[in-house]
Amino acid sequence: MPSSESTPSSSPAPSSGPAPSSRPTPPEAPEVIWLRPERTGRGPRPAHSRDSIAAAAIGIADAEGLDAVSMRRVAAALGAGTMSLYNYVPKKEHLLDLMLDAVAAEYRFPPAPSGDVRADLADLAHQQLGICRRHPWLPALLLARPGIGPNALRYTDHFLAITAPTDLDGGSRLEAMALFNGFIGQFAQYEQTAAAGAKWQAELAGYLGQAAASGEYPHLAQAFATAGPPADPDRAFERALARVIAAILTPTNDN
Repeated sequence: MPSSESTPSSSPAPSSGPAPSSRPTPPEAPEVIWLRPERTGRGPRPAHSRDSIAAAAIGIADAEGLDAVSMRRVAAALGAGTMSLYNYVPKKEHLLDLMLDAVAAEYRFPPAPSGDVRADLADLAHQQLGICRRHPWLPALLLARPGIGPNALRYTDHFLAITAPTDLDGGSRLEAMALFNGFIGQFAQYEQTAAAGAKWQAELAGYLGQAAASGEYPHLAQAFATAGPPADPDRAFERALARVIAAILTPTNDN
């Protein structure tokens, strides 16, 4: 038992490290914004929404291009403080994801596919090209950062429903969708390049004509000789689309 005689108390021994903080470390924002709740059930209703933020960003991008989109510009368009916007969109990449999913809402899907796979894919392709033409910033962003939000997933589900009657398995149908989307995005980019660089296009045609006439490239010369007049962009899209659809619906030996 301890002695009944008390001894002078000594100072507590110094801690071996810094005292733990009384404030918990906030969790890091998820890389995927769709894993982050838009709002919690507590507190006042937020002044803004993901839809309004995306709409403001899309308005800026449509008018001035994607490079003009910044958190500061979007906040100003909403009449909000720049820092307050980070409560809704923690990162610039999240803002891009919201923009991609907002434009994906422009698709109009029927209740169910018609059963004519080629016709349904053609309709989907024309819708996608129309959306890309309305939003010139979209093709480059789609090719670099595919959308995975709720509206993009509805597009994916619809594509898989269209191609369900084919002999392709699920993985092959997803690969087919990537090829399909990549073709449309690249075609839309080509249209933009051609419209913006008429002088370059004319010089390129002249250069290729000289190369074909040189005799050093016989197959190029033969292709030029039978190419015919320049095609209307819509007709060129139809021809190329038919080839892409035929290609993606052809089973390979892996299936």
